[in-house]
Amino acid sequence: NIADLFLVHNRPIVRSIDDSVARVMKERPLMLRRARGFAPLPITLNTSGPSVLAAGGHLKNTMAVSVQDNVFISQHIGDLSTRQALDAYCRTTESLKQLYEPEIKHVVCDMHRDYDSTKLAQRVAQQEKMPLTLVQHHHAHIAACMAEHHVDHPVLGMAFDGTGWGPDHTVWGGEFLLSTLLDYQRVGYFKPFPLLGGERAIQEPRRTALGILITLTDQLDSFRDLPALKAFTDTELNLLLQMARKKTNAPLTSSVGRLFDAVASLLGLCQSASFEGQAAMALEYILPDQPVEEAYNYTIQPQNEMWILDWSPMMEAIIANIREAVPVGTISARFHNTLVEMCVDVAQHVKQSHVMLSGGCFQNKYLAERSIDRLGQAGFKVDWHQSVPPNDGGLSLGQAAIAMARLNQSCTNSLKPDIMSE
Repeated sequence: NIADLFLVHNRPIVRSIDDSVARVMKERPLMLRRARGFAPLPITLNTSGPSVLAAGGHLKNTMAVSVQDNVFISQHIGDLSTRQALDAYCRTTESLKQLYEPEIKHVVCDMHRDYDSTKLAQRVAQQEKMPLTLVQHHHAHIAACMAEHHVDHPVLGMAFDGTGWGPDHTVWGGEFLLSTLLDYQRVGYFKPFPLLGGERAIQEPRRTALGILITLTDQLDSFRDLPALKAFTDTELNLLLQMARKKTNAPLTSSVGRLFDAVASLLGLCQSASFEGQAAMALEYILPDQPVEEAYNYTIQPQNEMWILDWSPMMEAIIANIREAVPVGTISARFHNTLVEMCVDVAQHVKQSHVMLSGGCFQNKYLAERSIDRLGQAGFKVDWHQSVPPNDGGLSLGQAAIAMARLNQSCTNSLKPDIMSE
């Protein structure tokens, strides 16, 4: 009763590949998952050099190999959290080697040593006796955008995503980096807050919201009416408060992606996520059809030659709006608008004319398009991803571009020694 005939076969799949996914951003395609029909078409760089193997990240993984000035990025492999995914990763690596026969001289990977892609890269480098380069996660994001747009002069990169390991041993994710392909300088970031339970907080936005509230004040009883705290039992809440006090398994993060999680939890949209980005998608989904221009207050202060964006006034205003029964769509729009104004503020302080947007948060159409418009209105040249994803699917390109630039030192531009404005 379903069909007249079934056509079945037992032919092996030689190269597994997903469907590609894209969305339109500023009337241009923005690749979210680069696979069927696009991979492994190369990205051509401004520089040529010895072949490198780029291992990519852990989530939304792609890997890449370079041949002269071309970087061949694999199809979307996915999250490397299962044995099947790791097997697919290894098969894809061997497949690209067979297809393009690169004489690999160098291996490059993310600096997070617990990523399976990093462990595999270390193993390959050790077995083949090749040098290994570790690249900071968000520098790779910005470098991928630079490589895609054939830019090798300094840019102000804005990397907003979920998590990426920082050299200061905190979890980065809301970063302003003065970048070249050779190096970067962190010139701004969002005020850090604790992730209670570490990676567990990524699956439970309520934990992220609690970390935000603890950072605001020690008097949590005043927040008992909020959906985020109502989502905990008293036992759970007491255990997490002890964790915060003892600073046990509560790493600090500057992540914009986690700010999205916290706001979604405070609004009662998502307390426990069943897939990555669920809370942020919920916030984007409830944006109102009618334009909202208001933004919340925040502060920006210089500290150790960097600009620190303090979201505390914004979070206090969001809590006040919740209690005033302001529509959740309006609160979401004001939150998005505030992030955009923060971008413009940092750009005006740093005074680097060319800005690049990267990281998974810029998959958000409203955030990306409004940032592009406002930065453009403020006189900045803005580039964003099109051919490769802004999410971690673009990391392998950035890693390859950085490694190639460092190998042949073809990028002659250096970072400005004084980037702080008066």
